[in-house]
Amino acid sequence: MGRFDGRVAVITGAAQGIGAGIARRFAEEGAAVAIFDINEEQAGATAAALGGAAAAIGVGVNVADGASVEAGVARVLEELGGLHIVVNNAGITRDNLLFKMSEQEWDQVIDVHLKGSWLMSKAAQKTFVDQKYGKILNLSSIGAMGNRGQTNYSAAKAGIEGLTKTLALELGPFGVNTNAIAPGFIATDMTDATAVRLGLSIEDFHKANADATPVRRVGHPEDIAAAAAFLCSDEASYITGQILQVDGGFRIH
Repeated sequence: MGRFDGRVAVITGAAQGIGAGIARRFAEEGAAVAIFDINEEQAGATAAALGGAAAAIGVGVNVADGASVEAGVARVLEELGGLHIVVNNAGITRDNLLFKMSEQEWDQVIDVHLKGSWLMSKAAQKTFVDQKYGKILNLSSIGAMGNRGQTNYSAAKAGIEGLTKTLALELGPFGVNTNAIAPGFIATDMTDATAVRLGLSIEDFHKANADATPVRRVGHPEDIAAAAAFLCSDEASYITGQILQVDGGFRIH
């Protein structure tokens, strides 16, 4: 038996990167998986490649738009027959120093990360409260503590940590656990794009981040997926409102 047999999980922003890694792990452990992504074609391709025993679908959803989120959740309930787990992973970066950052760059990042997590949680809680069961996992970041050139991203991730704790208080009495993971440096297409923007080779960028981490390596989507699988399982039913650092010890400094 798999850890998630009979469970239906939605992972946002899961067409690639960390989200796709979480989707693969959940499918391997028996979950029916819905991949929400702004790119529906890519979401469908990722879902088709999961290879789990249960069903998997890709759904085009703009997590920053309430109507799009509601329609996506309704499709999951109809096609997969339920909803038990939501992983709010969707995210973008629009890095710039404060004096250069546009209002649009600020709004886009806040909307996708923070508003998107709120909208998804709000849509899912209707089902979760009725069935007295649910798992919400939000993706924060070590960047929540502040990072040069990321006032928008850092503010969004810090907001997600506050959202996580508040949802834990509000939804805990209804059988819903809400936690967050704060990844450190994870090797993905998004971090590779940062290397290019900084004028560094991807190899040098990875090495610099590995050298700054006590375990002396960069993280991978599978590292986050392993933590997500635990926090979204019944083994973690007495854990809520927590922010788990999965950063190779980076925050110890």
